[in-house]
Amino acid sequence: MKRRYAIFDVFTDQPMAGNQLAIVFDGEGLDTERMQTIAREFNLSETVFVRPPDNPVHTANIRIFTPGLELPFAGHPTVGTAIALALEKGIDEAGQGIIVLEEQVGPVRCGVRFANGRALAEFDMPKLPYLVPFMPKKELLAEALNITSQDIGFENHIPSGFSAGVPYIFVPVRDLKVMASLQVTPGSWVAANKEFENKIPAVFVYCRETVNHESHFHARMFAPHEGIPEDPATGSAVAAFCGTIAHFDQPVDGHHAYQIEQGIEMKRPSFIKLEIEMVNGAMTAGRIGGNAVEFARGTLTA
Repeated sequence: MKRRYAIFDVFTDQPMAGNQLAIVFDGEGLDTERMQTIAREFNLSETVFVRPPDNPVHTANIRIFTPGLELPFAGHPTVGTAIALALEKGIDEAGQGIIVLEEQVGPVRCGVRFANGRALAEFDMPKLPYLVPFMPKKELLAEALNITSQDIGFENHIPSGFSAGVPYIFVPVRDLKVMASLQVTPGSWVAANKEFENKIPAVFVYCRETVNHESHFHARMFAPHEGIPEDPATGSAVAAFCGTIAHFDQPVDGHHAYQIEQGIEMKRPSFIKLEIEMVNGAMTAGRIGGNAVEFARGTLTA
């Protein structure tokens, strides 16, 4: 059976920037093993398989795979697939619409807007971030990242773990110079990950200094055990990252908007929009958003 696919660049409005996403539109009938094999063949950070929804009022059911495993939720596949399906349904002609994607974490409602030749999708986070119960040792993290323990931390930010569906280790570092020096390999990550019983395979490193003056944080994400040496844009990590913002920065009550830049060291600049709501000192809602642009279309014959 031939199956249509497209490749989108996500968290960017420019082709050949942002994070690449493969979308297989005709995913019905593929079993898990076959989907994983196809994702490995694309060898992008994520591949999405679109299937009919379980609930007919929703747009689609999707499954998300890295080259090495399936994910219950991910940000750039959600943004990219929402925009791709909006284009398939002609929502671009109306200017805006709603796409509801069934993911393993539950239904994700996405607002999609088209204006001035650009497509933007935003979605409410299906889960609020929660603290993962461990405190990583600076020395192990420094060794895994090929930096010194003195490079880790700024202001009151220290290493932490949060999840909003997918868990991450968050490592604050001093500045952009330290960010540029990071080196993560599967071997360097083994010792650090063993301490957490291999439950946290991905690390998100961030600093307050940025390249783009409109950004609030600069970030890099490494997940060698998921088959991702480095990811140019990671929406699920940003969804969890707002837990660190709420915990360490303690924003005042109200609405707060941030832009996180990622992928710059990979020459795939990406910009992720993050909004959070604070009430009585606690985060009560979060939203992730970004642009996406189609790069290629084709047909799978395998």
